[in-house]
Amino acid sequence: MKIVLAPDSFKESMSAARAIAAMQDGVRSVLPDADCVGVPMADGGEGTVDAVVDALDGEHVSVEVADALGRPVSARYGHVADRRLAVIEMAAASGLEQVAPQDRDVLRASTSGVGQLISDALDRGAQEFVVGLGGSATNDAGAGMLTALGARLIDAAGDPLPPGGAALARLDRIDLDGLDPRLTGVRIRLACDVTAPLLGPGGASAVFGPQKGATPADVEVLESALATFARVAGAAHAGTPGAGAAGGLGFALLEFLGATARPGVEVVAETVGLEQALTGAQWVFTGEGSVDAQTMLGKTPFGVAQVAGRTGARVAIFAGRVAPDASVLLDHGVDEIIGITAEGTPLAQALRDGPASLARAAADFVRRRLV
Repeated sequence: MKIVLAPDSFKESMSAARAIAAMQDGVRSVLPDADCVGVPMADGGEGTVDAVVDALDGEHVSVEVADALGRPVSARYGHVADRRLAVIEMAAASGLEQVAPQDRDVLRASTSGVGQLISDALDRGAQEFVVGLGGSATNDAGAGMLTALGARLIDAAGDPLPPGGAALARLDRIDLDGLDPRLTGVRIRLACDVTAPLLGPGGASAVFGPQKGATPADVEVLESALATFARVAGAAHAGTPGAGAAGGLGFALLEFLGATARPGVEVVAETVGLEQALTGAQWVFTGEGSVDAQTMLGKTPFGVAQVAGRTGARVAIFAGRVAPDASVLLDHGVDEIIGITAEGTPLAQALRDGPASLARAAADFVRRRLV
């Protein structure tokens, strides 16, 4: 029997790779000869770099870059040399969690560190990029990334603009002559579950600015500044779903670097070859720390179930916490949802015992359903 093991990480308990090992231990304790195929998964957010590196036998690369406020920070991305692939989580460089709440300044926060990560990957020969757009501290529409890659954003006096989204209000022209020529022909896929456009009441500034500390007055400043940026740029992609992701970083990647945007779990599944792995499989085991009705909105277990539906594999989801409304997944290609933690278990203990609990739950499921 072939069983594909394709979980996400169980946050604060185990990585996707560790979850695969636990599932495999459980399966083989009952079916020693089972053909277990591990495919680490993620949904484009935290854990995406680890999942792809583990799935494709890549490496982690650490680089000192600028954080959202221009301070040095060590940021990590994934590199798969034989595929000339780089996997970047923008939050590693320009993330909200990198900046203490009292230090956050959404008006001047910059994505320059993301550009530095891209540049380092180009130095290593990358020609394909997967970029996760979640968790940003920025609202500069990717202006900082562009400048780090050689573009110049210039005001009416001919001077370069300082970092941050607010400064874009003074933008007069965009000089791309110095943009890194190695970007020509590079393929960039955005792992993006945010469908917001760049501008408007559903855009980057109005929806996500307040989450990064923007006051109502700041939102007005940023909305006007980003509108100026879009006008000067030509704005072909200002209304494209995902342009407003990561404070508008999606816009710059779409507009200037020819990126494409798709739901994160679809991008990861394609990158790690999930559908190919599922060929001939009877079951796929997936899961993550918590499963509820919101899992259908782009989370890994639902994405895995969608891919499995194209191959005929049946789907079991394992989770530390299973909310009552998670049962809706049973109407959408999922055969069973299994909680791995006994009710009433203290959180600290549940996190600590996660691998053992997952192995035990997998063994129990195999014994009950597959033997």
